[in-house]
Amino acid sequence: MEVPKKNQTYKVFNDEKQLPYKSKHFLLELYRCDYEKLNDESFLRCTLNNASKLANATVLNLISNKFEPQGITAIALLAESHISIHTWPEALYSAVDIFTCGQNMKPDKSCKYLMQALMAEEHLLRIINRNPPLKVFNQLRK
Repeated sequence: MEVPKKNQTYKVFNDEKQLPYKSKHFLLELYRCDYEKLNDESFLRCTLNNASKLANATVLNLISNKFEPQGITAIALLAESHISIHTWPEALYSAVDIFTCGQNMKPDKSCKYLMQALMAEEHLLRIINRNPPLKVFNQLRK
Protein backbone atom coordinates (compact mmCIF):
# COMPACT_ATOMS: atom_id res chain seq x y z
CA MET A 1 0.00 0.00 0.00
CA GLU A 2 1.40 3.42 -0.86
CA VAL A 3 1.29 6.45 1.43
CA PRO A 4 -1.73 8.71 0.81
CA LYS A 5 -1.04 12.12 -0.71
CA LYS A 6 -2.32 15.28 0.96
CA ASN A 7 -6.13 15.30 1.22
CA GLN A 8 -6.33 11.72 -0.05
CA THR A 9 -7.46 8.69 1.94
CA TYR A 10 -7.47 4.98 1.31
CA LYS A 11 -10.17 2.55 2.30
CA VAL A 12 -9.17 -0.97 3.16
CA PHE A 13 -11.86 -3.63 3.28
CA ASN A 14 -11.81 -7.30 3.98
CA ASP A 15 -14.44 -10.01 3.90
CA GLU A 16 -15.72 -9.16 7.36
CA LYS A 17 -18.90 -7.08 7.49
CA GLN A 18 -18.60 -3.40 8.41
CA LEU A 19 -20.13 -2.53 11.75
CA PRO A 20 -22.96 -0.06 12.12
CA TYR A 21 -21.37 1.12 15.40
CA LYS A 22 -18.27 3.28 15.28
CA SER A 23 -15.82 3.99 18.06
CA LYS A 24 -15.15 7.70 18.51
CA HIS A 25 -11.73 9.30 18.62
CA PHE A 26 -11.82 12.99 19.57
CA LEU A 27 -8.80 15.22 19.00
CA LEU A 28 -9.34 18.41 20.99
CA GLU A 29 -7.01 21.37 20.97
CA LEU A 30 -7.55 24.03 23.62
CA TYR A 31 -6.20 27.55 23.20
CA ARG A 32 -5.82 30.49 25.58
CA CYS A 33 -6.36 28.35 28.66
CA ASP A 34 -5.59 29.30 32.26
CA TYR A 35 -1.82 29.01 32.86
CA GLU A 36 -2.12 27.86 36.49
CA LYS A 37 -4.58 25.08 35.65
CA LEU A 38 -2.40 23.84 32.79
CA ASN A 39 0.55 23.58 35.16
CA ASP A 40 -1.24 21.97 38.14
CA GLU A 41 -0.70 18.21 38.06
CA SER A 42 -3.17 17.42 40.84
CA PHE A 43 -5.87 19.57 39.22
CA LEU A 44 -5.35 17.87 35.84
CA ARG A 45 -5.53 14.39 37.34
CA CYS A 46 -8.84 15.25 39.02
CA THR A 47 -10.08 16.90 35.84
CA LEU A 48 -9.31 13.82 33.73
CA ASN A 49 -11.01 11.62 36.31
CA ASN A 50 -14.14 13.81 36.20
CA ALA A 51 -14.07 13.98 32.38
CA SER A 52 -13.88 10.19 32.25
CA LYS A 53 -16.87 9.78 34.53
CA LEU A 54 -18.89 12.27 32.49
CA ALA A 55 -18.17 10.14 29.41
CA ASN A 56 -19.58 7.08 31.24
CA ALA A 57 -16.11 5.54 31.29
CA THR A 58 -14.49 3.29 33.87
CA VAL A 59 -11.11 4.63 35.05
CA LEU A 60 -8.58 1.83 35.52
CA ASN A 61 -5.55 4.00 36.25
CA LEU A 62 -4.34 7.59 36.12
CA ILE A 63 -0.71 8.41 35.39
CA SER A 64 0.95 11.79 34.99
CA ASN A 65 4.26 13.55 34.71
CA LYS A 66 5.15 17.16 35.47
CA PHE A 67 7.90 18.66 33.36
CA GLU A 68 10.36 21.39 34.35
CA PRO A 69 10.04 24.30 34.12
CA GLN A 70 6.38 23.72 33.18
CA GLY A 71 3.97 21.39 31.42
CA ILE A 72 2.18 18.17 32.22
CA THR A 73 1.21 14.96 30.49
CA ALA A 74 -1.59 12.96 32.10
CA ILE A 75 -3.41 9.86 30.92
CA ALA A 76 -6.58 8.23 32.19
CA LEU A 77 -6.46 4.57 31.22
CA LEU A 78 -10.05 3.50 30.70
CA ALA A 79 -11.71 0.12 30.37
CA GLU A 80 -13.14 1.71 27.21
CA SER A 81 -9.77 3.11 26.00
CA HIS A 82 -8.15 6.39 27.17
CA ILE A 83 -8.19 10.15 27.69
CA SER A 84 -4.88 11.99 27.57
CA ILE A 85 -3.80 15.59 27.93
CA HIS A 86 -0.52 17.30 27.14
CA THR A 87 -0.10 20.89 28.30
CA TRP A 88 2.15 23.77 27.31
CA PRO A 89 1.32 26.42 29.93
CA GLU A 90 3.78 28.90 28.42
CA ALA A 91 1.66 28.85 25.24
CA LEU A 92 -1.66 28.59 27.14
CA TYR A 93 -2.31 25.47 25.05
CA SER A 94 -3.22 21.84 25.59
CA ALA A 95 -3.81 18.86 23.33
CA VAL A 96 -6.42 16.32 24.40
CA ASP A 97 -7.03 12.86 22.98
CA ILE A 98 -10.26 11.04 23.85
CA PHE A 99 -10.72 7.57 22.43
CA THR A 100 -13.85 5.73 23.52
CA CYS A 101 -15.08 2.37 22.38
CA GLY A 102 -18.31 1.49 24.08
CA GLN A 103 -21.92 1.84 23.06
CA ASN A 104 -22.83 4.08 26.00
CA MET A 105 -19.86 6.45 25.76
CA LYS A 106 -20.33 10.23 25.67
CA PRO A 107 -16.96 11.77 24.75
CA ASP A 108 -18.66 15.04 23.76
CA LYS A 109 -19.51 15.63 27.44
CA SER A 110 -15.84 15.18 28.33
CA CYS A 111 -14.85 17.76 25.71
CA LYS A 112 -17.28 20.37 27.00
CA TYR A 113 -16.16 19.76 30.58
CA LEU A 114 -12.45 20.05 29.70
CA MET A 115 -13.03 23.30 27.79
CA GLN A 116 -14.78 24.79 30.82
CA ALA A 117 -12.40 23.38 33.45
CA LEU A 118 -9.31 24.74 31.65
CA MET A 119 -11.08 28.00 30.77
CA ALA A 120 -10.26 27.63 27.08
CA GLU A 121 -11.20 30.71 25.09
CA GLU A 122 -10.85 28.86 21.78
CA HIS A 123 -10.84 25.25 20.69
CA LEU A 124 -10.53 23.00 17.68
CA LEU A 125 -12.23 19.60 17.70
CA ARG A 126 -11.70 16.84 15.16
CA ILE A 127 -13.72 13.63 15.41
CA ILE A 128 -12.57 10.40 13.85
CA ASN A 129 -15.01 7.51 13.52
CA ARG A 130 -13.38 4.14 13.87
CA ASN A 131 -14.81 0.82 12.75
CA PRO A 132 -13.34 -2.04 14.72
CA PRO A 133 -13.78 -5.54 13.29
CA LEU A 134 -16.61 -7.67 14.61
CA LYS A 135 -14.22 -9.67 16.81
CA VAL A 136 -13.25 -6.48 18.67
CA PHE A 137 -16.82 -5.19 18.81
CA ASN A 138 -17.98 -8.38 20.54
CA GLN A 139 -15.32 -7.86 23.22
CA LEU A 140 -16.19 -4.22 24.01
CA ARG A 141 -16.88 -3.72 27.69
CA LYS A 142 -20.25 -2.32 28.66
